[in-house]
Amino acid sequence: MKVVVAPDSFKGSLTAVQAAQAMADGIRDADPTIETVMLPAADGGEGTMTSLVGATDGTIVSVDVHDPLGRKVKAGYGILGNQETCIIEIAEASGLMLLDEDEKNPLVTSTYGTGELIVHALNAGLRNFIIGLGGSATNDGGAGMLQALGMSLVDRYGVELPSGGGVLGDLHTIDRTHFDKRISESNFLIACDVENPFVGPEGASAVFGPQKGASTEVVNMLDGNLTWFADKVEELTGIHLHLKKGAGAAGGAGGAFQAFFPGEMKQGINVVLDAISFDEYIADADLIITGEGKTDSQTLSGKTPFGVAKVAQRKGKPVILISGALIEESRGLLAPMFNELHAITDGTVSSQESIEYASHYLRAKTKLVMEKYLTY
Repeated sequence: MKVVVAPDSFKGSLTAVQAAQAMADGIRDADPTIETVMLPAADGGEGTMTSLVGATDGTIVSVDVHDPLGRKVKAGYGILGNQETCIIEIAEASGLMLLDEDEKNPLVTSTYGTGELIVHALNAGLRNFIIGLGGSATNDGGAGMLQALGMSLVDRYGVELPSGGGVLGDLHTIDRTHFDKRISESNFLIACDVENPFVGPEGASAVFGPQKGASTEVVNMLDGNLTWFADKVEELTGIHLHLKKGAGAAGGAGGAFQAFFPGEMKQGINVVLDAISFDEYIADADLIITGEGKTDSQTLSGKTPFGVAKVAQRKGKPVILISGALIEESRGLLAPMFNELHAITDGTVSSQESIEYASHYLRAKTKLVMEKYLTY
């Protein structure tokens, strides 16, 4: 018997790699003769890099870059096991996790560090990129990233714009003469789970600005600045970013990728499953087990277990969900996607225990689920 385990991380408790290991141990506890394949997954958000690197036996490269406020920090990018594909999460160099609460300020935060990661990977000879857009602290439309790659953004006096979304209204000219030529030789697969446009009531500033520290007044200013930036991009490229789906992701960095980088934008979980050759691994599998920290109706919007279940159903494979917690009100919505639904916090284990001793309880729950499954 062959079982593929493909969980996401259990937020705050286990990485996807640790969760997969706990599940695999639980399966072997139930029956040591079962062949177990671990494919830790993610949905394109934070944790995608480590999941892809772990699933493909890749490596992580650590680089000195600038954080959203221009301070020097260590950030990483992944090289997948094929030694050809680079995975970069915008959160690594430009993420909210790098800032204290009182440091959040989308008027000045920049994606410059993400551009530095891309430059380093290009220097290493990499030309195939996967970009995860979740968790940014920025609202600069990807301007900092473009500047790090050699693009010039100047005001009416010919002075290069400083960092942040607060100055984009001063933009006079975009000059891509020195934009890194290697970008045109590369391919960028953008993992994105939001369809928000660049500007407007559903745009980057209005929807995501407040969580990055923007007041109502600042949101309006940022939206106006991004509109002006989009006007200038359209003058140069002919691409109308303003209402383009996904352009508002990562504070508008999604728009910069759509305008200046060759490639395409796809749902995060589909990008990840393609990258780890999920279809191939489950072709001869007898069972797939997936899971996440908390499962509810939001899981159906493109979270890892949903993506895994969709592929499993297409291949005619049974799939079991084992999560940390399962919101009972969502069980009816989730049931059509999974053969079985299980949670660690099932009345015998408290929420606090499941978080504190997540690996132990996930292993134990998986053992019980497998023992029962094997009796069918």
